Amino acid sequence: MRAAKLLEPVFKEHGGRNGRLSIQTDPRLYRDSAAIVEQALVFNRLAPNMIVKIPATQAGIPAIEESTYRGITINATVSFSMPQCIAVAEAVERGLRRREQEGKDISSMGPVCTIMVGRLDDWLKVVMEKEGVSVDPGYLEWAGVAVFKKTYQLYRRRGYRLRLLSAAFRNHMHWSELVGADEVISPPYAWQQRLNASGIEVKPRIDNPVDPKMVDQLLAHFVDFERAYSEDGMSIGEFDSFPPTRRTLRQFIGACGDLDLLVRDVMIPNPDQG
Repeated sequence: MRAAKLLEPVFKEHGGRNGRLSIQTDPRLYRDSAAIVEQALVFNRLAPNMIVKIPATQAGIPAIEESTYRGITINATVSFSMPQCIAVAEAVERGLRRREQEGKDISSMGPVCTIMVGRLDDWLKVVMEKEGVSVDPGYLEWAGVAVFKKTYQLYRRRGYRLRLLSAAFRNHMHWSELVGADEVISPPYAWQQRLNASGIEVKPRIDNPVDPKMVDQLLAHFVDFERAYSEDGMSIGEFDSFPPTRRTLRQFIGACGDLDLLVRDVMIPNPDQG
């Protein structure tokens, strides 16, 4: 069961087209652009409806551009901040323009950039405990939503040809506050059941700003929120050291190790256990 969970592909309705099969490049390659692109090309050949997940790390940004140029629909993952989303969008635009200049087709491509909204909230809660920070109850539940909404407005102003995707659900606002956007939302099945049973009115909220008092308090107490919320909060060279990035990569790489152990146990059963 655990192996099935680790290997399970995720089908998503994406961009009005047929469902896409999402597959993630090996997170252990996050510092190697060439290796990421090579793996993305292999994955893209598996089926005509692939979307390949590439981390928004320092090496991942050029890999996103090159993969887009090669005709691969990408989903930028390990992404939590406005600066990462801007870097991803600019990389995708460069890749698309290169294809267009060579007369190559882009009509079937539907790139997206993920914001792992809940993981930003998670990290700020860790900081609050580590540093003894006190903020009004509930404010930390809005951090990821605030970053998403601000980034979405910037994407619309600049006309980027990719969509945002909300991920890492922790509360219903990671869906309900984003209703009405031209975006991708694909909550896990358990969250779909919870949302369907919630009775929350489905109405557009994407253009409703987060309470400025909340944003001001988060900015005043959390440097990492400021880095995530500000357009120039981080350089590309700082993406890998951003704490939510480090925490997520550690978890993803750890899962690779767990999978290796599961495969080992299938190939070479432990004689001590029967």
